[in-house]
Amino acid sequence: MTAPVSTSDDGVAPARAAIVLTALILVAGVANINLAVANVALPDIGESLDASSTQLNLIAVGYSLGLAASVLYFGALGDRYGRKRMLVFGMSLSIPASLVAGFAPSAEVLFGARVVGGISAGLAFPTTLAVITALWSGSKRTKAIAAWSAFGAAISASGPVLSGALLEAFEWNAVFLVTLPLAAIALIGAWFLVPQDNGDDAATVDNIGGILSIVLVGATVLALNFAPLGDKGTAVLVLTAIALLAAVAFVIRQLRVRVPLFDLRIARRRTFWVAAVGGIIIFGTLMGAMFVGQQFLQNVLGYSTLEAGSMVIPAALAMVVVAPLSARLVESMGSRFTLLLGYVFIVAGLVVAFLTWDEGTSLWSVIGAYLLIGIGVGFAGTPASHSLTGSVPVQRAGMASSMSDLQRDLGGAIMQSLLGAILTAGYAKSLSESIASAPQADQITEQTEAALTKSFSSAEVLASRYPQYADQIITAARNAFVDGDTRAYGAAIIVVVLGALVVLFGYPNRAGEREAMARYAAQQRLTD
Repeated sequence: MTAPVSTSDDGVAPARAAIVLTALILVAGVANINLAVANVALPDIGESLDASSTQLNLIAVGYSLGLAASVLYFGALGDRYGRKRMLVFGMSLSIPASLVAGFAPSAEVLFGARVVGGISAGLAFPTTLAVITALWSGSKRTKAIAAWSAFGAAISASGPVLSGALLEAFEWNAVFLVTLPLAAIALIGAWFLVPQDNGDDAATVDNIGGILSIVLVGATVLALNFAPLGDKGTAVLVLTAIALLAAVAFVIRQLRVRVPLFDLRIARRRTFWVAAVGGIIIFGTLMGAMFVGQQFLQNVLGYSTLEAGSMVIPAALAMVVVAPLSARLVESMGSRFTLLLGYVFIVAGLVVAFLTWDEGTSLWSVIGAYLLIGIGVGFAGTPASHSLTGSVPVQRAGMASSMSDLQRDLGGAIMQSLLGAILTAGYAKSLSESIASAPQADQITEQTEAALTKSFSSAEVLASRYPQYADQIITAARNAFVDGDTRAYGAAIIVVVLGALVVLFGYPNRAGEREAMARYAAQQRLTD
């Protein structure tokens, strides 16, 4: 990829840098909105399609699943066949995927459309960061990545607000159609504004490794979602076995193939793998918190869709405000300090939710939790992406950008699946215990208990059918949801603390980071 550039002591940037960066952010924005747009609509989807909690989890995670499964492979294809081409293909596929999701007649079709939408994002999303890596350098690249990361995270976080506003006037289908205009604009921007490139004819794509990566991610995410279902034990074991075999085969393949899809020699660099793990936890926690929180606000606190979606605004604003400061901290204090600072705020936000979110929680407690998490992601997002791109040669920009996107996508898929599974299991267990201890427990049939524990939406439907018991049903369902919600946030706190320890002891300090980055750059110059 070549384009006229402007140079300075701060590095290199392409001609019309602001316009090009805007086009790339728009492309990323389509994926970022779709990642979170379903969360606010889940209660309505559950009621309309009679979906179980697990089906709702899959619908919420479907986009992340498609994106996470394909992002490594498609990033390499972009290096080989041209990054602009991947941008255009991805935006083109996103349009029919959104249409099918918007008019889906069942939970299964909606899940499938979400997966295809994620695949379309897998074509385009990793390419946006690869283009930045190829066209920008020095501190200008750091600032461009900060803008890309901040606006991407903010757009993702603002998705619930947009969804909530739409659901006030339209059915749930509208939330999957809202990105169509943005996708059309992004397609035009990618076509006319992004510099042309024809890829690298000398690049070799590991197609077998790409297929194995898709199987690995897909089986892992599905196993996590089916784990809380007692009748899916065999499926969970089979999927887990497939994931383990795919992981072993993928590692062996990457060690033996001449040009690996995922170069383990680069991946073992501390500035790469620690940042990758850190990013998976950071962005996964954001998406998982939004996923659980949006249902809590509507199901337990009785917020409207617009009110629930609006609670994300503090997090979105915090990410935009903090990101420029994060870029300066990376330059002055190093990535480890900035990552750990982000972790501190994220843990604080999760602790607020864990301790205070119940049937009587206040508005300020909700805002405070989201605000702290947003500040944390704003601080940690830039170093997580910057460390990856600085650890690899420009020729492998697709690998770095794919891994940077995989942080969000795999992190989101894993954390949403993990927290969703814990929420589902906790809700069902708590409600079953309430039913067993009820005075009329012997009068409650197995079919009724199954409907109550299927999902909160199913409990609401049952309450509408039996208005004389509506208060008892809704109260029990809310209490059960709070139990599941508290367990989910407790698990999230443990995961984030473990991630912080990995960063603290695994990532080099500022001097070590600079020395490592200089060494990697020197190695690249010797091989050029």
